[in-house]
Amino acid sequence: MISYRYYKSGDEKQIVELWNESLRKDPITQIRFRNLVLLDANFDPKGMRVAFDEDKLIGCVYAVRRLLPMFGTDLEPENGWIPFFFVHSNYRNSGVGERLINDAIEFLAVEGRKNVFFSSYAPNYILPGIDEAAYPEGYKFLLNQGFVRQYSPVAMDRSLVGFSPAEDVMELKKQREQEGYSFTIAEDKDLYEVIQFANLKFNPDWGRAIREGILQGLPLQRILVIRESEKLVGFCIYGGYEGVPDRFGPFGVDPDQQGKGLGKILFHLCLKNMRAEGLHGAWFLWTSETSSAGYLYKKTGFEVTRKFHVMKKSI
Repeated sequence: MISYRYYKSGDEKQIVELWNESLRKDPITQIRFRNLVLLDANFDPKGMRVAFDEDKLIGCVYAVRRLLPMFGTDLEPENGWIPFFFVHSNYRNSGVGERLINDAIEFLAVEGRKNVFFSSYAPNYILPGIDEAAYPEGYKFLLNQGFVRQYSPVAMDRSLVGFSPAEDVMELKKQREQEGYSFTIAEDKDLYEVIQFANLKFNPDWGRAIREGILQGLPLQRILVIRESEKLVGFCIYGGYEGVPDRFGPFGVDPDQQGKGLGKILFHLCLKNMRAEGLHGAWFLWTSETSSAGYLYKKTGFEVTRKFHVMKKSI
């Protein structure tokens, strides 16, 4: 007999096992599951809905809402997220997934949420959205449950074998330095300013990634900053997410400074440093293919490796 409930201590092993059996292109370890889900400050067991056939786990849907502000006091009271879901292959199209996701959405509705997103949750998202190519059944399932595609970010990768900064970029760097710009490795004196710059100019998740990355051992030589005289105008990081050294980002230059090639210079310097560490590749999960950053990545040899759909349902 199939039963439904929310997460209880001790479910983790079966959840990870079924995850790896169901989401084969995105396996997870027990440690990553612990760090990204169970230790998330926003984790609430009642949001993790599970289905069992007797004592065998056959499905899981995870819903989360913000209990700790990402920045300031904003709890985004109207928004909730579903970062992942999966159902055992033998139980798909049987109503199990529909029951689980309805229970998860009901949890969010009771908590006052009006919008549910798959899966653009920060800080601990697994993927930016549903990968239609990898999981066509999952994409169709979300559509059938009333989710609508919002936008489609892409992941990109680049081999660093043989990489060296382009000569014209290094010439541009010299020119900008003569104009008063500096490109340096971060020091302790830069950290507060970099985090505030990331929070206010871009995304609070970026500031969080910098702070938590450093607390977890991110070496400062993996953070590069640009200053115009004393003013911070840009930064980039690698190895900041989960301690994975070849994962690039976050990366941003003050919008008021665009058009000067500062981002291009910083990007080439960062890739050079990654190669100097012996890394053979660089990758990231989330950008707009048609943004200025997306064009820069492509021009620097990055290729789209995955495409995701961020989905939304109003409740």
